[in-house]
Amino acid sequence: MPDDRPLILDSHLDLSFSALQINRDLTQPAATVRVHDSIQTMEGFGSCTVTLPELRAGKIGLVCGTVMSRLDSDDKWTRTGMYTQEQCHGVGRGHLAYYQALERAGYIRFVRTVEELDQCVSAWQEPQPDTPIGLILSMESADPILDPAQVPEWYDLGLRMVSISHYGTSAYSHGTGTEGGLLPTAKPLLDALHEAGIIVDVTHLTDQAHWELLEVYDGPIAASHHNCRALTPGQRQLTDEMIRSIAERDGVIGTALDVWMLDPDWQRKLPAFAQQTKATLETVVNHIDYICQLLGTARHCGIGTDLDGGFGTEQAPRDLNTIADLQSLVPLFEKRGYDQKTIAAICAGNWIDFFRRVWSQ
Repeated sequence: MPDDRPLILDSHLDLSFSALQINRDLTQPAATVRVHDSIQTMEGFGSCTVTLPELRAGKIGLVCGTVMSRLDSDDKWTRTGMYTQEQCHGVGRGHLAYYQALERAGYIRFVRTVEELDQCVSAWQEPQPDTPIGLILSMESADPILDPAQVPEWYDLGLRMVSISHYGTSAYSHGTGTEGGLLPTAKPLLDALHEAGIIVDVTHLTDQAHWELLEVYDGPIAASHHNCRALTPGQRQLTDEMIRSIAERDGVIGTALDVWMLDPDWQRKLPAFAQQTKATLETVVNHIDYICQLLGTARHCGIGTDLDGGFGTEQAPRDLNTIADLQSLVPLFEKRGYDQKTIAAICAGNWIDFFRRVWSQ
């Protein structure tokens, strides 16, 4: 029986982080992983929402899977922040090795070129039980890149999108929760990324760093997992001006599902299991619709959930059990009058067109 649900591309998933730092077997259903997780894991990282079977169940056939490690010596909670860039590089290469092992076992396939992208999209029109999930290698925080001279090496390893910062201050820029802009090391790195053809992800930049980056870098940009500051106040979200600046550069914005970026009343100082959000998948649609109305087009909207990126079901929309529930967004868009072509573009098409356009240059 044909699967007529739209293909979904998730532009930000920390799969290797979940597998290696949280110690989860992502080849199992989420329900199985939850049984295996320790109490400490459940309290620290929440209930698992993302595994390969859940992606398949939701027809999420393409993902941007991250290499994720950052400098953060004050990370007392997750203990995943590193003291040195060399450590970040080692963790990052370990994350890559995990994806390589998944590809060898047939669970995923790396997507690095327009040809590979088109093949993956075609395969997921009528997916078989063993159709591999397409993975575009991305990096959250550029700290695993030791210096600009190493950028070509990372490109050859498959890296196609990089955010300059994360939480705190990276080797290259101030990021979420800090004040300041790009560091002197940023411009040479940006030049090397541009030369290699690697997309710059503006997620987690401070306001100052965002505008400084646009001044010194004229290559392709996107926001892999970002929401609207007009709906959820706070530095982590994009202002209207920032949204317009990304659209003017023909970028795409992936709306995130972490409820502290959806629910203005969420208390970050309280454990997720000690509170309940009022955010639902309808709230996610609110953020996407806001961008559509602001820009007068849906062309720059996508989905970048960040699910299991250090949080779980308890800190996700309250009507989401696993990532497979992303298909529940479709009827919510339909109720607002979005046609099937536009819904398909938001679910995957806008990101696919973006990657195809950048990789064809």
